[in-house]
Order: sequence, then C-alpha cells, then structure tokens
Amino acid sequence: MVVLVVGMAIANPLPALAADSHPLLTLDLLRQRLATPVQREGRPAIDLRYYTIDLRPDSPLTDSFYRLLSSGLQRPATTPALDLSYAVVQGDLDLQRLGQREPLYGDNLSPLLSDAGQAQLRRDRQRLLQLSRLSQSLLIQGQGSNQQIYLFKAPLVAVQTRFTGQVLGGDTFFLGRVLANGAVFEQGLSVGGARFNRAVNFSGADFRQGVQAKGSLFFEPARFDQSQFRSGATFQGAEFKADTNFSRAVLVGDLNFSRVQWQGVADFARTVWQSSAFFVRSYFAKALFFTEARFDAPLVLRQTRFGEPVNLRNAMVGSEVDLGDAIFLPGAYLNVTGLEFSLEQTQILGTPGKIGRVFSVPQLAGNETLLRNLERNFRNQEQISDANSIAYTAERLRLKSWQQRLLGTNVNTASVAALVRAGFTEAQAAAVVEQRQTRTFIGTEGVLSVPGVDLAAYLKVRDRIFARDTFPITRRFTLALQWLWLGGLVVLSRYGTSFGLTFGLGLVAIPTFALMFWLVDRYRRRRATPILPPLAEGLWLGGGCSLLLGLGLNALLRSADYPLLTLGFLFMLLVPVPAVLIGLLIKRGRYHDLMDESYFVEDGSLRQLRLLIARLPVIPKFPFFRDRYTYLLLDRRWNWLNYLDFSLNNWLKFGFNDIRLRDQHVPGLITALVWYQWGLGLLYTALLLWTLSRTIPGLNLLIYF
Repeated sequence: MVVLVVGMAIANPLPALAADSHPLLTLDLLRQRLATPVQREGRPAIDLRYYTIDLRPDSPLTDSFYRLLSSGLQRPATTPALDLSYAVVQGDLDLQRLGQREPLYGDNLSPLLSDAGQAQLRRDRQRLLQLSRLSQSLLIQGQGSNQQIYLFKAPLVAVQTRFTGQVLGGDTFFLGRVLANGAVFEQGLSVGGARFNRAVNFSGADFRQGVQAKGSLFFEPARFDQSQFRSGATFQGAEFKADTNFSRAVLVGDLNFSRVQWQGVADFARTVWQSSAFFVRSYFAKALFFTEARFDAPLVLRQTRFGEPVNLRNAMVGSEVDLGDAIFLPGAYLNVTGLEFSLEQTQILGTPGKIGRVFSVPQLAGNETLLRNLERNFRNQEQISDANSIAYTAERLRLKSWQQRLLGTNVNTASVAALVRAGFTEAQAAAVVEQRQTRTFIGTEGVLSVPGVDLAAYLKVRDRIFARDTFPITRRFTLALQWLWLGGLVVLSRYGTSFGLTFGLGLVAIPTFALMFWLVDRYRRRRATPILPPLAEGLWLGGGCSLLLGLGLNALLRSADYPLLTLGFLFMLLVPVPAVLIGLLIKRGRYHDLMDESYFVEDGSLRQLRLLIARLPVIPKFPFFRDRYTYLLLDRRWNWLNYLDFSLNNWLKFGFNDIRLRDQHVPGLITALVWYQWGLGLLYTALLLWTLSRTIPGLNLLIYF
C-alpha cells in the first residue's frame, strides 16, 4: 500500500516571488528534476518550486509536461510527491492527465485505498451497476463494466502557488495528501466528483473564480480556513467524513452546501458570508459552529438535520435565517448566546410549534434583549407557541439566576472555604480573595481574569456563584418570595405556555378534594350510632376519582419539564393543610345538631351546566335561600357525584348544579377546608385564563397589543 505522507514544502517557507522573477520551466529542466528527485522526510519529491510553468495550449511544454510528469509519478517504487510550491502555473492544470487510469472493477485498485476508501469504492461500483441496469431496461446503451477512473497517487504540494488558469481534478481519486495553503486560483478549482483519500489543506487559499466540488468526498480532515471564495462555491452533494474547517473564510457569490453530509465537526467560526448560504437538506452528525460569523445575506438551513448542537454564539445576522422543517435530533439545539440581529430587518423562520424549543442560552445576564427580540420575532409571525417557548426559556433562566443569588456563593464576600465548596481549588479560591481586595467583581465572568482560573474552571462553578457587593436580609426575603412565585408558574404551567399541564392540575385537584369532602360528610363516627357511607358508594366514588386522577397525572407527566418537581409542588398545595384540618376534625369529634343531614345543600330549582364565577361556597343567611336549598339526598346511589360537582364548583367556578356548604351546625374545620379549596380554585382559574390568553392567538392580542 502506498505510504501517503507528505513533507512540508520547505523547512521554513519563504514568501512567494513575483511572477516575472520565476525562471521558466523548460523541457530540459523538467527532465533533470524528474531524474533527480529530492528527499523530504523520507520520501522522494519532484521539486518544481519557484518555476513559471507554461501550460497554455500554444506552449511547446504542455504535452511533454503531462507525458513526462505522468510517467515520473507512476514509478513502481515509492510514489514521489509533486511539489509546485511558490510556482506560477500558466494555463489550465489538468490533474487527470497526471493520474493513472484504472478500471473501476479491477482488483488492482482496492489495495491502494484506505478502509474508508475501499468501502466508498464498493458503493460507487454498486451505484454504477444500478445505473447500468437502469439504462439497459430503458433500451439505452449501458456503459458496461469497463469503466475507468483516474488515480492521482502522488501527494500534491502547492503552497502559495499561483494558478492563472483552471485547476481540473474532477472524477479523480486522490490517494495522497493535498496541501495547497495560501495558493491562488485565478480561474477557479473544479474537483466535482473527486475522492480525497487523505487530508486536504486549502488554508488561506484565494479562489478568485468559482469552486466546483459537487459530489466530492473527503475521507480525512479538510481545511479551508482563512480562505477567500470570491465568486461562489458549490459543494452540493459532497460528503465530509472527518472534521472540516472553514473558519475565518470570506465567502462571496452563490454558496451551495445543499445535501452535504458532514460526518465530523463543521467549523464556520468567524466566517463572513456576503451572499446567501444554502445548506438545504444537509446533515450535520457532529457540532456545527457559526461562532462570531457574520451573515450579510440569508442563511438557509431548510430541512437540515442536526445531530449535535449548533453554535451561533455572538454571530451577526443581517437578513434572514430559515430553519423551516429542520430536524433537531435528541441533544441538538441552537446556542444563540450573544446573537445579534435587527428586529426590523431580520426574520428568523422555522417550523411553527417546534423551532422555539431549540433555542438555548446558558444564562439570562447579557441575553435579555436577545430573548425579548426572539419572542417578538415569532409574535410578529403569529407563531404564538414559539414565542411562548422563548418567554418560558427566559423565565427559567431568571429563576435560575435568582436561585444562584439565594443559594449560591458570593465571590465578593465568601471565604476561601466557601469558594472551595463552590468548586474552586484552594489556589484558585485564594487568588479570587486576593484579587477582590483591589476591586470587586461586577459579574461572575470577572473571575476569568483571576490567575489560574481558566474557562473550564469557570464553567464548573458558573451555576453556583454570583457577584454582588451586599445582599441585605430584607432583599433576600423579598427575592425568596419572588422566586417561589415564579417557580410555581414555571412548574405548574410552564409559565403560561402549556394548557395541557395546567388542565392536568385541575384533573388532579378536583377528585382529590372530592374525596376529602365525601370523607368529612359521610364518615361521621364509628361508635355509638355509626354514621358511615355504604361500601358501594365508596367504590363508585373511588373508581371515578381514580379515573380522573389517572388522566390528570398522565397529562402532568407528558407536559411537565420537571414532573417530579411539579408533583411535589402540587402535593404541598393539596395535601398538608387539608390533612391537618381533617386530622383535627377526627381527633376532636363532632357533636352538633343535624348529624344525620349532609353538610352540603343544593339548589334543586334547576340542573344545568352553569358558570358560578360570583358564587361563594357557603349558603347566604337569608330565609329566601333556605327555601331554595335542600340537603343532599344521602340515600341516592348517585349521591357520590355531588361531591365531584361541589369540588368542580369550587375549583373551576362552574358545575352542573349549585351545591354549597350549609351555614349552621357545621364544624369550623370543615368550613376552613371548603374556603381553602375555593381560594386555591380562584388562583387556579386566574392561572388557567392567563394560560389560555397566552396560547390562543385571539386572546393573546388583547394582552400584548
């Protein structure tokens, strides 16, 4: 197998010479260079550096150049490298003519390739075989199995070479490494359908005309960093098997990266895009970096699949970002920290109901304006669910920042031991304490200026520290109440963005209180004259409440981001206070008149679904109402439904019948229990209406516009 290792062009590269100072390569000089290759890092190299190589059609050197050089590159021993560094190549350079023609289906080809190259060769053969069969089925003359490809075995070195014509290498298998950093391609580069078996380096290259690399395949890392694409580039259908680096490149003209497979990391950090960038139907298996990139024209990522995060940190978008029908696999998201765009001139597009969930920033500080603009961007497009997702992200980050200030470590006041508990090493903690003696930290990012604290150390402690001069106890108490209130909105309704979650709370609360009311009303005493409910009634009520509880818990688990926290918060609202009231009631016993009558009365004049917003849970003290309301009929088999109806009245302010608590001969603990649920129901109704106003576009306009 050919050893594909390329040495550097020279130990210390010199700057390229002017074209008129390059000696002209003659036929005699070419024969001399072919006869006496130089040794570089253990392998021979044909040294054509610093020459002017005239390959124009009317040049007498052209035919001899290709014939002699092709023969010299096909030596049976170790294939020499071709070094064109600092040369000036006039006319087109056709690399196919320097390659070796091999039958596509021959056995001599496979041993020359790497494992990945051999796998790709088998796929190419299978694809061509299918095309041949299709041609025959359509009565078209097939190409048969005698097809040939071009193998360019030699490593190619063209450091700071200037090509005045086109460089042609389409449908060629490059077995060696291609090193062309700093090269100038005045008429462009055409490598469509080429296969690069080893690493490719076009770092700092200047492509003054278009780059045609449609359908090309790169098996090892490819570098185009700091390159200039002055007249567009086409990589449509290409595949990059390893990491690809386009960082700091300047791209102008039509830029087509559609249907490209990026199997490694794709780095476009600090690039400048002066024309539209198309990544339609591409696939990024690893991370995609647009860090600090600038887009003066639309960035189109429609129907693109992302396997890992997309980093748009500190990028500048001037026109449009189109993420329509983009697919983000588990673990993939958009890191938009510090993203800059104009709300009046820029649109960020995406699949309604999905795109808002993939935006991510690590902290609220420094990103409040960004999140506000993103929310307004989606509201302007009437993508309410996406706007709500952005608002939810902002409030979660706000909750996180408040939690840091309540429970975190203040780097301006904490001791060395406290800083160590937060995650600093002892040396780092001591350095933090020493530096704050001269100046206090304004933000947590200030610790990065402390000697010994690097980015990795900062990321480790970022969520456990905060920076503030003083934090009085009154401010801490107020912040704790705000944190508790906001935390409730986040875990119980996703900050008003999930109707399913909010409705699920009601499905859990209503049967829970119905069971409590049934228990205090029907289970009076066991001794003396027992007053107990029949077993069948308990089974019916238990079955109905279990069904509602199951539906509610299912909605909670499906909709909540923090299901255990949501259930814990709901448990604290529904269980402790009622449990204390019922426990005291059982302990004290009940000794009052009307022990055989229900504590609840109903308006028997009309049975229908009605709104009871202004209704209070206790019957008014007027004789007129005493005539209208009668005690619940405890001997009816359907009586258990009345407790669900009463709980529904108290919680949602509507029901099928007006059921209330009687106003005499009622223990105060039962009255307290009823009023407690009514108060929670009032808060829940406000939460439900607020959630509806944020999730239904028509209602949403009443609040935000």
